[in-house]
Amino acid sequence: MNNDERPFIYTPPDEPYLTVLHQDEDILVLDKPSGLLSVPGRPLEHRDCLASRAQERFPSATVVHRLDLDTSGVIVMALHRKAHRHLGLQFERRKTKKSYVARVWGQVEGDDGRVDLPLTIDWPNRPKHIVDHETGRPSQTDWQVIEREAQATRMRLTPITGRSHQLRVHMLALGHPIIGDPLYAPDEAFHAAPRLQLHAESLTLHHPKDGELVTFTVPCPF
Repeated sequence: MNNDERPFIYTPPDEPYLTVLHQDEDILVLDKPSGLLSVPGRPLEHRDCLASRAQERFPSATVVHRLDLDTSGVIVMALHRKAHRHLGLQFERRKTKKSYVARVWGQVEGDDGRVDLPLTIDWPNRPKHIVDHETGRPSQTDWQVIEREAQATRMRLTPITGRSHQLRVHMLALGHPIIGDPLYAPDEAFHAAPRLQLHAESLTLHHPKDGELVTFTVPCPF
């Protein structure tokens, strides 16, 4: 079965239902599990998501950024308009710093580097994205090898830009798709793990209250 034939059935995890890493008057920091949408999808059966779960306990919480369905890790929400505007500008102006851990298929040559390839949506095959040097938006990802395994490489990925599916497509373009990726990994790499091996380990931002630089971290679960 190739990645175009893999059926998608939305079965969001019930436990843990909502993991709060930090909460104050301005922001809410959560640990999103793999398999849970960040925001609701269009079908009624896709209404369960991190945002709706958060709003059950924190009605004023609003979404500032997202993580892919299959990606786990740190995500921040705003608890009032001023905080939302403050955080939104940080993401827009690249004032935040995100660090991911990924296990990719195969042995990566070298110890570190940068992928600098423009990305755009692959319209006939949505929601996939592709490298496109004519119409793609500039996209950069720094990478560093953490550990080498027999058939895989554990990497630290630092996105400079924040395009949809950026890390997944950039690793594919490097010749090393992320293990467990239902969209981009070939069969052997897809079946090598029970979930996408991509985790948002840390997020650094300026706190909306006073501008202080703060970092929130969740250990990698795989």
